[in-house]
Amino acid sequence: MNMDRTLRSVVAVHASIPEDAFTAATLGTRREGNGVVIRGNGLVLTIGYLITEAEEVWLTTNNGRVVPAHVLAYDQETGFGLVQALGPLDVPALEFGDADKAEIGDPVVIADGIGQFIEAKIVAKQEFAGYWEYLLDEAIFVAPAHPSWGGAALVDEEGKLLGVGSLHLQMATQNGEGADINMVVPINLLLPILDDLVKRGQANKPPRPWLGAFSAESNGEVVVMSVTEGGPAAQAGLRRGDVISEIRDAEVDGLADFYRKIWESGPAGAEIPLRVLRNGREAWLRIKSADRRSFLKKPQLQ
Repeated sequence: MNMDRTLRSVVAVHASIPEDAFTAATLGTRREGNGVVIRGNGLVLTIGYLITEAEEVWLTTNNGRVVPAHVLAYDQETGFGLVQALGPLDVPALEFGDADKAEIGDPVVIADGIGQFIEAKIVAKQEFAGYWEYLLDEAIFVAPAHPSWGGAALVDEEGKLLGVGSLHLQMATQNGEGADINMVVPINLLLPILDDLVKRGQANKPPRPWLGAFSAESNGEVVVMSVTEGGPAAQAGLRRGDVISEIRDAEVDGLADFYRKIWESGPAGAEIPLRVLRNGREAWLRIKSADRRSFLKKPQLQ
């Protein structure tokens, strides 16, 4: 692998978000991470939470060139974000690899936008359910973890892009200790939607129903940790500590199953009945779902 060329293709991403933005309280108004140049015209792939509702985005290359950028898209389903450089970056685009063919144990490199990289290995490829109504059928997990993981490039031995860093997690090892790992969104999820994201700002499919509930799985049960202020779940009376046991008379079997049942309930706006256990008592709530994008500030061309 030509490591110098690979590192040149990864840039630092700096985003400023208005204080009144929907995600400002949870994700902050100053966000920093990384992005990967994927086309010669300055198209940069990153992880979406870095640039959601951003009013200003700046890209910094390894050699210190600072270029303004415009947010093109944030895809809720995959978690990918796209920004377009508004000036020349003068760096090569990274070629896509095939994440489906990557195997556990394969050597990889995680590279950030300031020239740092970590040699790692793929330690797992499995389903991942995030507390923010997010689900990947097969995410990539690598170790050791990179300390600047958000939007970092995961590349294979040939220097081809396998995915983009999303999270820093801990995985239990055989001796009971925790190992730091990164969760990476596979690049193959981008390929079917890339052209639509560039041209339309979103994938060409109906938005999924969104509840605005942050949930965790505990012994197979889905427990509400919090609800988004002003979101559908809050308006319907869902509360912290509620255990969600059924959706439309179908039992909920863990967090991933909960999400799939919500998304199978119809388009955004569909009313979703939930049976919850609260303080030892059962109750039914009817939540009128929404399109999460309708709560977010739209990008404005600079």
